[in-house]
Amino acid sequence: MKFEFEAIAEMSPGEKWQRHFQRLWPGYRKWFLSQGDVARPSYLESVTELRAHMPELLPTYEILTELAGGSDLAARALALYCPPPYLTGCSQAVWVDDQSQILVRNYDYHPALTEGAVFYSCWNKRRVIALCDCLWGVLDGLNDAGLVVSLTFGGRRVVGKGFGIPLVLRYILEFCDSTDEAVEVLRRVPPHMAYNVTVLDASGHFKTVYLCPDRPPVTRQFPVATNHQGRVEWLEHAHATSTLERERFLFSKFADAEQTEQSFVDAFLDPPLFSRAYRKGYGTLYTAIYRPTKGALELRWPDGAWIQSFDNFEEGKRVTRFVDQDELEQSLSDRTQEPRQA
Repeated sequence: MKFEFEAIAEMSPGEKWQRHFQRLWPGYRKWFLSQGDVARPSYLESVTELRAHMPELLPTYEILTELAGGSDLAARALALYCPPPYLTGCSQAVWVDDQSQILVRNYDYHPALTEGAVFYSCWNKRRVIALCDCLWGVLDGLNDAGLVVSLTFGGRRVVGKGFGIPLVLRYILEFCDSTDEAVEVLRRVPPHMAYNVTVLDASGHFKTVYLCPDRPPVTRQFPVATNHQGRVEWLEHAHATSTLERERFLFSKFADAEQTEQSFVDAFLDPPLFSRAYRKGYGTLYTAIYRPTKGALELRWPDGAWIQSFDNFEEGKRVTRFVDQDELEQSLSDRTQEPRQA
């Protein structure tokens, strides 16, 4: 299956974001109403919670809501307060040495449910480059202070009162400069599901925060996050996504004295980190390498790479092809059965 990624640069919310919204809104509208309209909070409740926890985002939220047409439904969806649950896979890790500090992550999800947009903006005086989700939220990204954030699903089925984590990551990149500031936000803004967020700043300081709607955040000096929080609590999901195997693999890389930054990054394009379970919703859609001191992002796929930075951001589109594991195995089987030529 082919998939198109698009890089979009628009410093203030305008026509480009509006086109982005209009293209994706039918799918998001269906998702937002998937449990019925009454299952979602009212506009008043959503805005009240947004004002209470992330008030600095309100001016941007209001502009985007207007660009989205100003309907009650769009306004509630954009507030991302108590949205429907959604699950991802993902692996992420921080590499810090005397020469550099990077955050590397694989985003594992279903291609049909992914925006594929790399958005360069300056909505609140901070320049931000981020992979977008939920129309203006962030899956992973960096700002011009050298702060990088990335998320993985936390491996628990509990759903509670709180915000979709992509909006919280947007808030962090818009208003935080350091890992400590980002951690403070993560500790006070309630999430609606379990997520692991890894934060790295330009000084090389990093943290991973385990978030849940039903218990306090846990902050760890861990360079690695997959899809559990210390211990496995959802066995079926853990088996399906190989979360323990991926975690052990990453820690083995840190224990290897021969490991280099380059070989560490390259490992994300190989099993068990790289997954071809696209039809099951856990296929690797991209590898992202963030270099906070250079203000740069590199997206990698088995068939190519795309480098973006604050100094040289290139608008445009890149097409990559995802090969599902079943399709790959069938292709290999067909090749072994082909008659040899004399």
